[in-house]
Amino acid sequence: MNGPIASRPHMPDYGLAEGAGRLPWSWARERLEAAHNYWVCTTRPDGRPHAAAVWGLWLDETFLFSTATGSRKARNLTANASCAITTERADEAVIVEGVAEALGASLLETFRRAYKEKYDWDMADQTEGLYAVRPRVVFGFIEHEGQFTKTATRWTFAGE
Repeated sequence: MNGPIASRPHMPDYGLAEGAGRLPWSWARERLEAAHNYWVCTTRPDGRPHAAAVWGLWLDETFLFSTATGSRKARNLTANASCAITTERADEAVIVEGVAEALGASLLETFRRAYKEKYDWDMADQTEGLYAVRPRVVFGFIEHEGQFTKTATRWTFAGE
């Protein structure tokens, strides 16, 4: 993969600067890898939103996380797999939009090792409620000292 295509997000009336200033994909990747806490945003079957804090991993351009199979977020993802993931910092925001799917067997051991290393938490017994979210689009911006209009960036992944 050559990486996503960077552009300015379509945000009429926000005064976004054109041209230079877009953030590099490496900026977003660093924040996705380094975050300790993430927010998973899903939609209930009746259309109401739901957000929950989770621990997770950014590996190979994919967000990986776990949740109890009976949790609200798991039930929401069963009904509608579209979701958004955000990092913990709003002043250097990274927002991933994608579709959650069950974590495949090929990633299971990688997930377990990386999760143990990052959180010192053994996931060896967990086989259900494991998800992979591959991004369709990612947004990022720096929101301090007036940088938002100069840094707001949209990364589009292949197929979008």
